Amino acid sequence: MSNDLSVMVYIQQDSGNLAEVSLELVSKARELADTLGVSVSAALFGEKVSQEVPRLASLGADTVYLYEEPKLKHYTPIPYTKLMIQVITDYKPQIVLYGATTTGRDLAPRVASYLKVGLTADCTDLQIGDHKQGETDYKNILYQIRPAFGGNIIATIVCPEKKPQMSTVREGVMRMNTPDTSRKANIVKVPANLGAADFPSEIIDRVLQEKTVNLKGANIIVSGGFGVGNKQNFKLIRELAETIGAEVGASRAAVDAGFISKDHQVGQTGTTVRPKLYVACGISGAIQHRAGMDGSARIIAINTDPEAPIFGIAQYGIVGDLFDVIPRMIKAYKARV
Repeated sequence: MSNDLSVMVYIQQDSGNLAEVSLELVSKARELADTLGVSVSAALFGEKVSQEVPRLASLGADTVYLYEEPKLKHYTPIPYTKLMIQVITDYKPQIVLYGATTTGRDLAPRVASYLKVGLTADCTDLQIGDHKQGETDYKNILYQIRPAFGGNIIATIVCPEKKPQMSTVREGVMRMNTPDTSRKANIVKVPANLGAADFPSEIIDRVLQEKTVNLKGANIIVSGGFGVGNKQNFKLIRELAETIGAEVGASRAAVDAGFISKDHQVGQTGTTVRPKLYVACGISGAIQHRAGMDGSARIIAINTDPEAPIFGIAQYGIVGDLFDVIPRMIKAYKARV
């Protein structure tokens, strides 16, 4: 395998802590690279980050392009853009992936603009396939799949004419590989030379706000949909969640209606989740929502419509009024414990 035909992942870090989405993307890159018969590379910049190389190797990275510099402890656009452009120019990956975080959404367009290549934002799936454009057949190109038109359709986007093909990918949509600690990665130190001119801005202070909703890490999620009726009624969803030790989720329709904040939204335009138990209350099961939670180990659906699409993926379906069903569930659970 050749490094100049790699699938590359930009590894986002802050104070030496790697972003989980970057680890998910290394795992996906391994899958794509195996399909293409090429290697997986990772671009890692920061302060004292070399200790993370074995972790990247265990998830599938063959080569890590490393640049360590104390001033790179936190992301700032100019030096990170310069380094990423240099790594891509020198080592010529055919695909480059970034997390669709605030950092990835800032860095990737800068790099794409400089290199004059395409970039697809907020992908929820990536595949390898062929594409015919006019008289030209493109083989083994990247299918960049994402919701479009407000999530009402799923679009497949291709950028076949120039390399690298670049995408930002949402957090939580790619499964992380089981680490294989026997894997090793080759370290290539990036021969860059950053000077004072590359650091025109300075971080004076940082204010971190702790997340109050952790849908990705939840073992149990109770979600409410438009069928809950209004914001006041959502207290019943919260009560069930509190009773069984769950996080509170919601459909996009419930969020758009103002019943609950977007932090709780599950689906292709929200957070992709894979809990051990997902309880869908008053959720019809539009494709956008199902795509964000159909990886749940067990799904319980409560809906008055027996034809609701959510019943098609639920292991347990309750046809009934959630305002009757949920209080009975809470009572039964409390009696049991």
